[in-house]
Amino acid sequence: MLNVDAGLFRTPLASDFEEVGRSSHAPRFLLLYGSLREKSYSRLLTMEAARLLEAMGGEVKVFDPHGLPLPDGEPDSHPKVQELRELAQWAEGMVWTSPERHGAMTGIMKAQIDWIPLSIGAVRPTQGKTLAVMEVSGGSQSFNAVNQMRILGRWTRMITIPNQSSVAKAFLEFDDEGRMKPSSYYERVVDVMEELFKFTLLTRDVSSYLVDRYSERRESVEELGKRVNQNKI
Repeated sequence: MLNVDAGLFRTPLASDFEEVGRSSHAPRFLLLYGSLREKSYSRLLTMEAARLLEAMGGEVKVFDPHGLPLPDGEPDSHPKVQELRELAQWAEGMVWTSPERHGAMTGIMKAQIDWIPLSIGAVRPTQGKTLAVMEVSGGSQSFNAVNQMRILGRWTRMITIPNQSSVAKAFLEFDDEGRMKPSSYYERVVDVMEELFKFTLLTRDVSSYLVDRYSERRESVEELGKRVNQNKI
């Protein structure tokens, strides 16, 4: 015997996916970058990703982190916080791009992710959505920032795709107009965006089914809200 509530325990079936409808609108992507510099290579790389996703038929919005307060430094009614949260709910997939600073993602990148709550009422704005991670470095190639963002992607219950991009010596990879030069680094960005687009098409209509969990079916909306409420931490 299984020590479960028989009324809530479910056996996943391949036929479950056949009952899900298919969206006809363009896949929706939110892109975040982690630098406020006037010449921000993470922003330039983000814009290259935006162009690629749009060329594939996606709808893309890029969040400008200028003016976003530090987490808990302002109430969540702050206009930039509200803008970010509305975009997070709108999106079906995301791209996070951070510079590597002191061997880690930037505080600007982390602040944006921290302002996206695990739950708004009974709705998790990131759960089941796709994610691609990229980073830029001033020196040799590194993967510290993308590895950290993968942890955050898992924590926010996103479907983080296998591929990723890390652009070394980013100052050499962009021309005077801010466009990325042809290179193996650029081809990897193309690969990553193509993979993100495919995963989004594959999962966006079944994401609520994929993340439906036995333990959470046993919780009330009120109990779930209390458990994931970050305001008391």
